[in-house]
Amino acid sequence: MKRIVLTGGGTAGHVTPNIALMPKLRELGYDIQYIGSYDGIEKKLIEELGVPYYGISSGKLRRYFDMKNFTDPFRVVKGFFQAKSQLKKLKPDIIFSKGGFVSVPVVQAAKQLHIPVIIHESDMTPGLANKLAIPAATKVCCNFPETVPYLPAGKAVVTGSPIRAELRSGNRLAAAKFCNFTFDKPVLLIIGGSLGSVAVNQAIRGILPELLKTFQVIHLCGKGNLDPSLEGTAGYVQFEYIKQELADLFAFADVVVSRAGANAICELLELRKPNLLIPLSAAASRGDQILNAKSFKKQGFSDVLQEEELTPDVLLSHILALYENRNDYINAMNKSSASNAVNTIVTMIEDIVNAK
Repeated sequence: MKRIVLTGGGTAGHVTPNIALMPKLRELGYDIQYIGSYDGIEKKLIEELGVPYYGISSGKLRRYFDMKNFTDPFRVVKGFFQAKSQLKKLKPDIIFSKGGFVSVPVVQAAKQLHIPVIIHESDMTPGLANKLAIPAATKVCCNFPETVPYLPAGKAVVTGSPIRAELRSGNRLAAAKFCNFTFDKPVLLIIGGSLGSVAVNQAIRGILPELLKTFQVIHLCGKGNLDPSLEGTAGYVQFEYIKQELADLFAFADVVVSRAGANAICELLELRKPNLLIPLSAAASRGDQILNAKSFKKQGFSDVLQEEELTPDVLLSHILALYENRNDYINAMNKSSASNAVNTIVTMIEDIVNAK
C-alpha cells in the first residue's frame, strides 16, 4: 500500500485543504497518516476523521520580539527529532505539507530521510514557515500566477487550493427551506470570516432595507455578532457560523460578499460564485488578503472594495453592480486553470510516487 503523511496546522486554513485531498487519496489506495502539533486545531479536526495522528513539539518563529523567541527554537529542534523518528517508523512514500510552523520540522526531517515533499502555499507571497521549508520541497503548489516568481525555478505549479468535495454538492431547495426563503428573488451571501468583521457587519446592516428590495440576504456574521433587533426580518437570516449547511447556502447564493482569505476565495472560484472581496486592512494583517484580492480582480474573478473605502453607499453600489455583471465574472472563472485543485495535486503526488 502507498503511504502519504500529511502535515500542517495552527489554523483551519492549514488543515482543511489536507482534508479535501483525503477522499481522492483513499480512492487511489493511499494509507493516510498525519503529523501535527500536540494540541493545535488540526488534532481535533483530523482525529474526528479517524486518521492516525502523531503530535510533535512545535514553536512559532516570530519576526518580532517575544520572550518565547528564546524557548521556541528548542521546541522546533525537539519537533525535528520527533518527526524524524516518526517518519522512520511510518516510511511514507511522500509528504504533503499545507504549512504552518508545525510543518517545518516535518519537512526538514523528510529532507534528511530523502522522502519527497510537496508544499502548498496559499497566499501571494510565501509565509515564513513555507520560506524555511521550500528548499526541501520537490514541488510547490500555489494559488496565484503572481506567486511563481517568488518560488525556485522548476518547482512552482499553479494549482489553486483543494476544496472539500461536499461543497460542490449543495442543495438549493434544502437551503431555501433552511432559511425560509423563496425562489422569486436572488440570494446574497455575506461571509465575514470565522470571527466576523465588525466593519462589514455594520455596513451590511446599514443598507439592509435597500438590499432587501433586490435580494434575500444570508449573513454569516461571526461569533457573538448576531443583532437581535433584526430577528424575524423578512428575507434576512443571520448566523454566527454555519458548518453542515454551508454547501447548500453556497448552491443557493447568486452573489457573495467575502473576506479575501486564500482558501475562502479559492472556494468561490471553484464554485463559480461572483463575488465582492473586502480584504483585511494592512493595519490588521501582513497584507496578504489585499494581494489575494488584487490578483482575483486582475483575473476578472472578483470585484474588490478596500476596507478603508467601506461606506454603506459605496458597498450598496458595488453589490448591485456585482449582480448586474455576474455573468462576466462567471465566464472569467470558467476559463481559469486554477480549479479542480484536488485532481491536479493528487496527479502530481501519483507522478512523484510512481517515479520513485
